[in-house]
Amino acid sequence: MADNKTKKIWKRRLLEEVDAAFLYHTLVNLVSDEKKKELYGKLASIEEKHINVWLEHLKKNSIQINTPKPTFKAKLLSKISKKYGPSLLSRLMLREESSEVKSYLSLYKNSHSEQTKDIALKLAKDSAAHAKSLMHSNGKQSEPWHTAESGGLLRNIVYGFNDGLTANFGLIAGVIGASAQPHIILISGIAGMIADALSMGSSGYLAAVSEKEVYEHEKAMEEEEIKLMPELETEELALIYESKGIPKDDAMQRAKEIMQNPQQALEDKMHEELGLAERSISPLTEGWITGLSTAIGALIPILPFFFFDGTIAIWISFIISMLSHFAVGAARSFFTGRGIFRSGFDMFIVGFGVAAVGYVIGDLVLKFLM
Repeated sequence: MADNKTKKIWKRRLLEEVDAAFLYHTLVNLVSDEKKKELYGKLASIEEKHINVWLEHLKKNSIQINTPKPTFKAKLLSKISKKYGPSLLSRLMLREESSEVKSYLSLYKNSHSEQTKDIALKLAKDSAAHAKSLMHSNGKQSEPWHTAESGGLLRNIVYGFNDGLTANFGLIAGVIGASAQPHIILISGIAGMIADALSMGSSGYLAAVSEKEVYEHEKAMEEEEIKLMPELETEELALIYESKGIPKDDAMQRAKEIMQNPQQALEDKMHEELGLAERSISPLTEGWITGLSTAIGALIPILPFFFFDGTIAIWISFIISMLSHFAVGAARSFFTGRGIFRSGFDMFIVGFGVAAVGYVIGDLVLKFLM
């Protein structure tokens, strides 16, 4: 008999499949390209089969449940896509399929039920196939569940905004707790905004440079190995293909053919063996966009102090900062896979906690200095 935690995981997986089917149907209605329309239609059909697999699995384990409706997050994504186009939704579905590969493989490894393990492995393979289909339709080659890049520019914008908002909100709360004058609060907030934006921007730049250096280093090493040890690299490449289900003789033949083109062999090794993909965004671009989004987030808590004084400015700052924390938490849910309200509420609590701690520390420092 499955425990409550296991049942909750099964129900969550069912809901994820419901959302996926719903969003693929959205894409079918949005795209004009007939090939993409057909692709999304097939993917929607397979997701509906997955729904039935989970419903049957739950029923066999004495869990009676009707097919759930799509979540608010899925409906919101559908509405945004209908207004602004299918491009973002297509990329998010690729990320979701990639996440499902990891998730189902984890379920396969950790489950004690053979029936669940069979389902998890089958759906992991299906999700991998879906991800590859979506990649090819978007002109991408690498397997996204292996790549080191974990969100791209949109993720950097959300997390930069989040950092600036939370850090400066805590700073402003601390200065308010110290009973500082309005102009001191404003100056402190502006200084905090600039410092945090520069810090996050430079960190984003350096992280991107480091990632690029790792990629170039690994690429140079693989290139040298292909030159110096072609026989060994051929065997290694054949094993990679064999692990993907290609028969042994065919895998070796394919590896030998690929090795005739060193550049193609290098790309296959980077993608298949190391799971590394070359960055499409320059470190400088990533740095300044991360810094700018941090500055915008940090501006929110101090914005009311440009127009109001005293208690009014403080309360307006508190309200818009708390609402912004909920909004950025909800936005983060598109990258973390959590529920939109749960993620938003968690960030709301974090924002409140940061403000409370900052205020108390400011008040204690004032009393100590007095």
